[in-house]
Amino acid sequence: PTSVASLQAAIVAPGPDWSALLAADPLDAIDRGPDDAAWLFYTSGTTGRPKGATLTNRNLLTMSLSYFADIDPISPADSVLHVAPLSHGAGLYGLPHVMRGALSVIAASSDAAHVGSLLDRWAGVSFFAAPQMVKRLAEDPAIGGANLGNLKTIIYGGAPMYLADLEVALEVFGPRFAQIYGQGETPMTITGLSKRDHADRSHPRWREHMQSVGLPRTDVEVRVVDEADRDLPVGEPGEILVRGDVVMAGYWEQPEATAETLRGGWLHTGDIGAFDHEGYLTLRDRSKDLIISGGMNIYPREVEDVLLRHPSVRAAAVIGAPDPEWGESVVAFVVATDPGNPPVPAELERVCLEHIARYKRPKHYRFVAELPTNNYGKVLKRELRERFAADAS
Repeated sequence: PTSVASLQAAIVAPGPDWSALLAADPLDAIDRGPDDAAWLFYTSGTTGRPKGATLTNRNLLTMSLSYFADIDPISPADSVLHVAPLSHGAGLYGLPHVMRGALSVIAASSDAAHVGSLLDRWAGVSFFAAPQMVKRLAEDPAIGGANLGNLKTIIYGGAPMYLADLEVALEVFGPRFAQIYGQGETPMTITGLSKRDHADRSHPRWREHMQSVGLPRTDVEVRVVDEADRDLPVGEPGEILVRGDVVMAGYWEQPEATAETLRGGWLHTGDIGAFDHEGYLTLRDRSKDLIISGGMNIYPREVEDVLLRHPSVRAAAVIGAPDPEWGESVVAFVVATDPGNPPVPAELERVCLEHIARYKRPKHYRFVAELPTNNYGKVLKRELRERFAADAS
C-alpha cells in the first residue's frame, strides 16, 4: 500500500514481536451469544439507499459451515486472497478461512499481473470476484504466466455472469469455479453452482445449469411464490423466499423495513426466479426491474442475454421507460465492442427477433461508453432510468 496513515502496528511473523504476542497473557473475552449482532452488512443499494443487514454470530457461523459443505474444504495450508472489497462478499468468505487457520492475503490491486504474482507466491489460493473482475482477469494476457497450479477456487457472484464470459474463463483457469447466489440479508448463501457442476461439461443440460444460480445451499429452505406467498409450480417465475439460520436478524434501526422483508418468517429477496425440474434455480430479475408492457411481463435479463449474442455488443442493460400506449417500453443501453463501429439497431433487432418474442424487443437503443456500476460490479439501473428520462424531457 502507498499510504499507511491509519496503520497503528504491524506484526511480522516470525519475529520478536510475534513471539512476544504469543507469549503474552490472553485477553479477557466478552461473552457473546449466538443471536448477538456481529456484523452490520450494508446492502449494495442498486435500487435505493443501502440498508444495514444485522448479521448475528449464528448467521456467520452457519454461512461458514455452509461454505465447507457446499464450496470447499479448507486446510491451514490454504490461502484466501482478497482482491474485492472486504465490506462485501470477499470479507465474508474470509471467515471460513480464518476458522481453519488459513492465510489471509490482502492484494494491493486487482491488476492481473499483481494477482498472478500472488499466485506464484502462495498455495491453495481461493478468492471471491464479481463477474466483471473474472472477465477482466481471464482476458488479460498477464495471467497466462502465473502459476495456476496454486489456484484452488474462484468464487463468483453478486451480478450476472454471462455464459460466453464464463466459457472463456473456464478455458483460462480450468474448472476452478464455484458460483454463489446470495444477498447481504442472507450472507452469500441461497443457492450455488459447485465446481463439480462447472466441470461436468458432458451433462446434456450443462449450458442451462451454467445460466442458472444452482441448487439450494445446505440447511437453507428456498421457495418461489406468487404475490400471496403461495408456492408456484416448476418453471413458473415468482419471488424467491429464503428461510434458515443464515437469514439476518433484521435491518439496523429500520423496524418497518424489517417487518416487510421478513414477513411470515421468510426473507423476501425481491428477486424473481424459477426452479426447473432438477431443482436448479434461474434468476429472471429484481422485482423492481420487471417491465410490464401491454400487460405482458418482460424480464430485462432475458433481453440482455440475447443482445450479448451479437459480436459487436460488449455489455448491455435493459430498463423499462414510461410509454403512453403500452404502459412501459423496452430500452436497451449498449456498450459496443468497438466504440468506433457500434452495431446498427437493425442488426440488434434481427438478433432479438430470432431468439425472443417480438413484444420483448427494445424499442429504443442508447449507445454508451460504459454502464454505471457500484463498487460490487452491479449495474445501477436507476441511473439509466434517470438518464433516459432526462434525455426524453
